[in-house]
Amino acid sequence: MGQEAAMDAMEPSAEHPEPPLPGPARERAVSGRPGPRGPLSEAVLGLVTAGPPGAGRLLVPPGPLTDPWGEDHQLALHLCYELHDRGLPGVHPGWEWEPELLLLRRALERSFLAAVRAEAGPVPPLAEALERLLVVPPDGSGPSHFLLAEGGLRHAREYLVHRSVYHLKEADPQLWVLPRIHGPAQAVLMAVAYDEYGAGRPERAHALLFARMMAAFGLDPGYGHYLDLVPAPSLAVVNLMTLFGLHRALRGAAVGQFATIEITSSPGAARLATALERLGGGPDGTLFYREHVEADAVHEQLVRRGVIQELVDTEPELEPDIAFGIAAAELLDGRFADHLLGCWRTGRTSLRSPLSDGVLPGSPG
Repeated sequence: MGQEAAMDAMEPSAEHPEPPLPGPARERAVSGRPGPRGPLSEAVLGLVTAGPPGAGRLLVPPGPLTDPWGEDHQLALHLCYELHDRGLPGVHPGWEWEPELLLLRRALERSFLAAVRAEAGPVPPLAEALERLLVVPPDGSGPSHFLLAEGGLRHAREYLVHRSVYHLKEADPQLWVLPRIHGPAQAVLMAVAYDEYGAGRPERAHALLFARMMAAFGLDPGYGHYLDLVPAPSLAVVNLMTLFGLHRALRGAAVGQFATIEITSSPGAARLATALERLGGGPDGTLFYREHVEADAVHEQLVRRGVIQELVDTEPELEPDIAFGIAAAELLDGRFADHLLGCWRTGRTSLRSPLSDGVLPGSPG
């Protein structure tokens, strides 16, 4: 069978229809394509939306790269990365590995990575970096603390929109690292990822639980639905994951970034579950974070001992890269938190434009 015939055979048809997925699983399809935020994202969108690759079109030179933390840069990089994930509506899948687009992506990545390294500064030794992750900051100043102590429904809904960029595809960016590590570290990382995808129960996949939580708070759970509203600090967090995951040379950093999530998320998940329950979230509105309270407490031990320690034992040269991944993840999480709290404490929306007022499903009015 030729390649084209084989690809056709994989498509759903009248004889072999695509099996229905339970509940909000259908909402994992890409639901929207964002508008540009400057010359970089405009150039990417203009190229990939004009038709399939290979038609002689050239990428319009966007000029010199300026602010790697800015809206235009982060959206352009996110668009390039989405071609490796769910794709973009109306965009031919052949653009994923088109050399001209990859050249621009490489320039975007190098500028972004240089900015992360510069702002992160000197990276502590791995043992120190891991120890720091286990210490809960005493100031209680993060977004989960705000939502627990004083957040309203508006703040909660905004927070879910920000996090939807990652959680509607939770663990997908980290899976790129699996074929790039081997032995016990690979096996344990796979075990952790298995839990992220529901441990064999599709309805328990974390991305699905997050979609149901969004719906419970009156939000559209469609993948990419709110991308136009999500600002650069949120995109940068997810872009960092994909940047590390897509490059074998950064596999140590990818492990460090993933470890940061798994080691630090359990206390914050507990606060968020309590906050969302206070704001009217029922079982669907709190299950995602309640699931993470237990799951990530177990994952923390697995990642530290079964992934990081095993990986360092077999590839000790990766130790500084793992420490850098931790430092980079902390840096971008901090920038995201500063953005949210800076907006919320001054009465502004943390999104690029406000959400419409929402009423929880089942609530009066």
